[in-house]
Amino acid sequence: MEISRKRIAAFVALIVAVSAVVLYWTVDVDTLRQLADFHPASLLGVVLLIATGMYFDARRLQRLSAVAGRNVQLRAALRVVFGNYFMALLTPGASGGAVIQVLFLKKAGVPTGSATVIVLVRTILSIFFLIVCLPLVFYHDPRILPWFDREAIVRGAVLFAGLVAAAMAILRTRLADRLAVVVLKRFPVRWRFRLMKIYRDMRGALGLIAASPAAVGLAFLESGVSLLFLYAIVPMLFAGLGAELNWLQIMGRMIFLNLLLYFAPTPGGAGVAEGLFISSFKPFLSLGTVGVAAVAWRFFAEYLPAAIGGYFTLKVFGTRAVNKE
Repeated sequence: MEISRKRIAAFVALIVAVSAVVLYWTVDVDTLRQLADFHPASLLGVVLLIATGMYFDARRLQRLSAVAGRNVQLRAALRVVFGNYFMALLTPGASGGAVIQVLFLKKAGVPTGSATVIVLVRTILSIFFLIVCLPLVFYHDPRILPWFDREAIVRGAVLFAGLVAAAMAILRTRLADRLAVVVLKRFPVRWRFRLMKIYRDMRGALGLIAASPAAVGLAFLESGVSLLFLYAIVPMLFAGLGAELNWLQIMGRMIFLNLLLYFAPTPGGAGVAEGLFISSFKPFLSLGTVGVAAVAWRFFAEYLPAAIGGYFTLKVFGTRAVNKE
């Protein structure tokens, strides 16, 4: 219990510290005047967007579980989704999110092997959706990376997506097994079993996709819908602040930002997310309000779902799961 309390308290302190620094460096004399004109109705829109995004995320998980031959109730799927937010925030690189998802799926009656594959496919679908969107993002918003050639970025994104698709196709062949054996022999023995487990999980994930491509295709669409609803929190907040909206540009920058956050080394991307947000959206708001928007975005998009996930995690597993992770 004490270890869990210390870890949670440390992360809450980190959140408060990062938010305080962001507000200190961005709030100015005009901030209060601008916040006084805030339209509270946009908060209702934010809540509806969160609820819709979470629903489609849970539906995606139910669909993937059905492909694996398991029936997961919507309530159990929502626990998986919220639990992921909680443990992802407590662990560097969001590593704990995958663990707690598997634990919740096991609690719902899904075997460990199938649960691991489902969680992996869920992650792959989210990342692949963001990658597929990148060419459109860069093409319609050349200022997102002004020091790079726009057409070169689009070609690079298309090439990367093609390489991912090619790698997935190769993994389904016997050639992949031969290559895996050759490559693994070059690693120390202590690494071979870990790498082999990753390779087997990837093969299992592709097997799940191949088992029912139509159902997985629908899950891919649900991934996109879920992410877009959750990213729409930001333009909704901007609308409440009275900013002129370019929905396409804002959503594009949110796609790029969130793809980068998959590789953030800090727990839950704390500090990194706020810095990227302010850098990305300074053109849309004054400096005095962009910091407030960054803190509000993190609260609604991450901390609120994580608090709900923390309640479910501690209620179902006690503090054992947190301590173990």
